[in-house]
Amino acid sequence: NVALLALSIFILATVHNFALQLLNALFLAFVIAQFGFVMHDAVHEAVFKSRTNNQLLSFVTGGLAMQVSATFWGYKHIQHHSSPNHVDEDPDIQMPILAYTEEQALQKKGIARFIVKHQAFFWFPIMLLTAFSMRFGTARQLLENLWKKRTREFLIETCFVAFGHVLYFGTIFYFLDGWKALTFIVVNYLLTGMYAGTTFATNHKAMPVVKEKLDFLRLQVLTTRNLKPNPIVNIWTGGLNYQIEHHLFPTMPRNNFGKAKKIVEPFCKEAGIDYYETGFFRSYKEILQNFHKVSAVLRKP
Repeated sequence: NVALLALSIFILATVHNFALQLLNALFLAFVIAQFGFVMHDAVHEAVFKSRTNNQLLSFVTGGLAMQVSATFWGYKHIQHHSSPNHVDEDPDIQMPILAYTEEQALQKKGIARFIVKHQAFFWFPIMLLTAFSMRFGTARQLLENLWKKRTREFLIETCFVAFGHVLYFGTIFYFLDGWKALTFIVVNYLLTGMYAGTTFATNHKAMPVVKEKLDFLRLQVLTTRNLKPNPIVNIWTGGLNYQIEHHLFPTMPRNNFGKAKKIVEPFCKEAGIDYYETGFFRSYKEILQNFHKVSAVLRKP
């Protein structure tokens, strides 16, 4: 990942064709998201045995590479892991402009209701804004807590995030003229958001949403989707295509997911628990169909 980042900076410094630089903005989006997958692993303490080393890695990959707070993102993500797709307890399915159940759709008002009404068509454009949302949310949360929680870890992470913004904007504006730099940044933000948002979406979107309490095994397996593995999918998703194994063993290093799958899948089948795996593109078809089905309640007379 560091080598890929260096390559993107090298292209930024040496190539004078702006069209190629826009392709570089696409490439950089891929690189940034790959660092995001490492941040995710570090938040789960799945890289080092030492909690301190995992935390430091999450600060570096989150703050420097992504300009987001691994602490705040991780707190929400761990909540999701404890109750995936639970209608009341999973923050990932409590979105202001998306609905995952008919009840959520009917509760929307104003412009949010219009968007949810046609959410299958709006979903990809909404995903373009993911990077803006994450970075704006990080800035707001860091400022809100600047005077409330002056812990050493909080101050260190704030410095990483601030320095990450300086490096990101400083490098781009150093090598590109004003409007070209702004265009590069906007394109990179949009594509980073699209990549990260749509990749994480394949894990649980359009899987059963639960209201009742289930045992740990069934809750994690029945609400989660795996993507059929191959080298390209494994790299593109940061190993999260083995999402069932990740949810059952969240501290497991990603290089062991394939080995765990050989144990988990037959175990679930023997126990009569639906272990669901589908293709990469098929998952998006299922997501869009489900969004359209949920919002149908708003399109009826």
